[in-house]
Amino acid sequence: MDIERINAIGSTLADLTARTDALRGYLDYDRKALRLNEVNAALENPNVWNEPKRAQELGKEKRTLENVVETINHLTSNLSDNSELYEMSKADDDFAGLEAIEADAAKLREIVEQFEFRRMFNNPADPSNCFIDIQAGAGGTEACDWAGMLLRQYLKYCERKGFKATLEDETPGDVAGIKSATIKVEGEYAFGLLRTETGVHRLVRKSPFDSSGGRHTSFASLFVYPEIDDSIEIDINPADVRTDTFRASGAGGQHINKTDSAVRLTHIPTGIVVQCQDGRSQHSNRDVAWKRLRSRLYDHEMRKRQEEQQKLEDTKTDVGWGHQIRSYVLDQSRIKDLRTNYETSATQKVLDGDLDPFISESLKQGV
Repeated sequence: MDIERINAIGSTLADLTARTDALRGYLDYDRKALRLNEVNAALENPNVWNEPKRAQELGKEKRTLENVVETINHLTSNLSDNSELYEMSKADDDFAGLEAIEADAAKLREIVEQFEFRRMFNNPADPSNCFIDIQAGAGGTEACDWAGMLLRQYLKYCERKGFKATLEDETPGDVAGIKSATIKVEGEYAFGLLRTETGVHRLVRKSPFDSSGGRHTSFASLFVYPEIDDSIEIDINPADVRTDTFRASGAGGQHINKTDSAVRLTHIPTGIVVQCQDGRSQHSNRDVAWKRLRSRLYDHEMRKRQEEQQKLEDTKTDVGWGHQIRSYVLDQSRIKDLRTNYETSATQKVLDGDLDPFISESLKQGV
């Protein structure tokens, strides 16, 4: 091992230590560590389980706090140990030891970079869970099949990220794929990571449904919005909401297609429509639909504020609903984001959920 490589290991450890100290301040480590002790003490009190909702909220807060506190502790401890070992190994010409430290430093760098990535999350709702609405565009079977491919892609992405993804609503296509679907995504910074995926996704390929092998273009729309916690007040005037009930379609048990269990809510002032037909009872579907409506109205308000800001920032790309954001040209092995110009030829990897490069570029460029 040459002297330049040895010195580079020392420089890397020093750099990671400085960046960890910066993260400690940015992530408000001291306050979170203190709050974690308070939450742990509250959860150790047997009486807390008399209030299941509060216990659930404390458990969720604990997981969020632990993610920061334990990660910073891990980084601090490992960087300190490796720095001491580095000085000893360097003095003793212990090249095997130095190589082990180099490997550890590479792993620690990945953790630091993941936390630094959070600096790009500046939306108040970024840490929230979210919903993904997928809607097939015009084009019949082709568009429905493309919407089904996108549904699979985002379910795979959630699996890669360790998120819990629940398919809450799905309307199958007449021949293949889906006409529409709603996924609920639960995980830390789920909305922050997925919000830049909102828009129209365009597919160009040789159609498997065309016996002549013709080239077809299909469109599907994606809309991502945050789940709003009950602690956030969203005032909705019931007089502004029209409620319709109808018979659910698809699998759902013995009562399906026999009672009007499905619920559709229309917020008249904004024109926002949500529906739920996943549950067996109208009551449960109504509760879910209202929760989705609150989320959609919160997102609507946030977008209104962002539009005002974007008038002053005309260099930023409009990522509103209905705007084409990404083109998937499969027969040329090319997927390109039209907002950031990021492009890849690894089409199958992307369709299997490898969306991190696209999301990273979008966040870096403030899309």
